[in-house]
Amino acid sequence: MAASRAFPDTRNFCRCPMTASPWKRPESVLVVVHTRGGLVLLLRRLAPPDHWQSVTGSLEWHESAPKVAARRELLEETGIDGGRLIDTGVVNRYPILPPWRARYAPEATENREYVFLLELAEPCPIRLCPEEHDAVVWLPRLAAAQQVFSYTNREAVLAFVPRQ
Repeated sequence: MAASRAFPDTRNFCRCPMTASPWKRPESVLVVVHTRGGLVLLLRRLAPPDHWQSVTGSLEWHESAPKVAARRELLEETGIDGGRLIDTGVVNRYPILPPWRARYAPEATENREYVFLLELAEPCPIRLCPEEHDAVVWLPRLAAAQQVFSYTNREAVLAFVPRQ
């Protein structure tokens, strides 16, 4: 993807539609974006502060497939078209941690996370969703794995981003 490519206007993409449920769905996607040269895209969350991650997000209640959510989250959080997403087949399960507990129904104690990859030829411009992230960086594979706060994100970077 060339740096000169025009990206869609994402100003309204980072607003999630209202749902009938006041709770988040306990299913999410993790999208590891990397270049053929081994650079990994990381985004810094607004809250909790200084948490770096790949593209992530919950499935909306109306979404029937994780790949649909992965494409939506990729576009919302970066402005990148996810037409060439690869489903790794990895599904992580982990307990919902205290900082996020109140977002889920009381009976939801575990989240299911579907892992996807997107390989780009080179780093491209990123349009952050200012309601979620405030910084972006492209790091080499090992540095990215060390920077992310989530162990599932770390495992995905190490397992799927080629060594250079």
